[in-house]
Amino acid sequence: MSSAHRTPPTPPGEAASISADAWRATRAHTSLATQQLDDAPDNAGITALDVGRQINASEHELFVSCAPAEAMRQQFEHLRPEFIAVHDVETASSRKLLVGIAAAVDSVVQRLVIRRQGYGTLLCTLEFVELPTAGGGAIRMYSTQAEADDAHARHTLAHLLLAYSRLGVVMVGQVAAHGIAAAFEPLHQAMLAGPWPNRNLLLLPLTSASALAAHGTELTRGSGVNVRTTPQVSRPADAWAFIAGTWRRLRDQSGSGQNTLPALAEFSTAPKPVSAQVAMRPAPDSDRREPVLSSPDLLRRYVHQLSALAGMLSCCVFEVASRSHIAHAGASPSPSPALLAAQGAEMLSALSTASLALGLGEATPDVAITLGAHHLLLRAVPKHPGLAMHAVLDKTQANLTLIRLQVQRMDALFD
Repeated sequence: MSSAHRTPPTPPGEAASISADAWRATRAHTSLATQQLDDAPDNAGITALDVGRQINASEHELFVSCAPAEAMRQQFEHLRPEFIAVHDVETASSRKLLVGIAAAVDSVVQRLVIRRQGYGTLLCTLEFVELPTAGGGAIRMYSTQAEADDAHARHTLAHLLLAYSRLGVVMVGQVAAHGIAAAFEPLHQAMLAGPWPNRNLLLLPLTSASALAAHGTELTRGSGVNVRTTPQVSRPADAWAFIAGTWRRLRDQSGSGQNTLPALAEFSTAPKPVSAQVAMRPAPDSDRREPVLSSPDLLRRYVHQLSALAGMLSCCVFEVASRSHIAHAGASPSPSPALLAAQGAEMLSALSTASLALGLGEATPDVAITLGAHHLLLRAVPKHPGLAMHAVLDKTQANLTLIRLQVQRMDALFD
């Protein structure tokens, strides 16, 4: 065999050097590839600590070349933002808390959309609300309920948000005393595996707190994380009081008092009843006018108001023809916005076909369906031809007759 083109062996020391150089280059490339794009001229208004590039009033976008959790870790380690993460254990309340707080500060829940660089493929979506601070800045509060097709990616992102938050808030639902340890085990293992820069966890029990305090201490065993268990919370205002108070103590300890959050007396996190929202709308000849919202913003406000209704689990506005969702709020990804849209369009099609077959004419149905444990609502969106709303409600918490009246009153939002 000819050896004319055989490459001579590399000395061991030189090979190690090449390997180290290649590793450093790879890490540098990966880190750079997951930064937000800065080549657009309208990026000037974005602060250095924002994760993602703002593309409209309620959406930010981040293009990455690796897994979403790894990309977010790089962002947090590079930018070092201070934020609060709200996590769910045996509940789906973190997003509802964000909706209530956003309504209280006259804002909207925002989305961080993570996409594959070079392709634009949607990888996952995170929701957050920006909270005003006493110093005139803003602190993000993330829900760890990520929307992603991969369950492992959702869990990894949830733990990563808690790990790099300044304050991690864990909302604990109905768990039997003997099952608390098992419910906390995935979180405990993530804390031990690290990295876990966060030193502060706040446990908010939504039911009895008697058995939770001891398990809370066990949750952080061996991790060096401080944990505090609050009394039972039953309202968003109660949750906010504990969160804002804990944040204030943390800022006082670090000497950053100007970054404290608004006290509970400054606003209430409990969303106003729908009837009150309608009654407070100014008359046409009033000197005080509401801001005119674009159609996408109006639809987002519509679904977020719907999500605040008692028993509401998930709701979306979708385009009937394409079966694609336009706006969504609630406990996604189960049921997901895409599934709500597809099944809503399917039911509308079946009901329209039945109406024509019975000789009752063609019209967009207004439907309320009761299932074993849930109610479904399906109706057209006022003054938006071709759009419909599909909602899923918990039968044990929702009064269907009252909910239908409240939803009808929300039609005034489109006037």
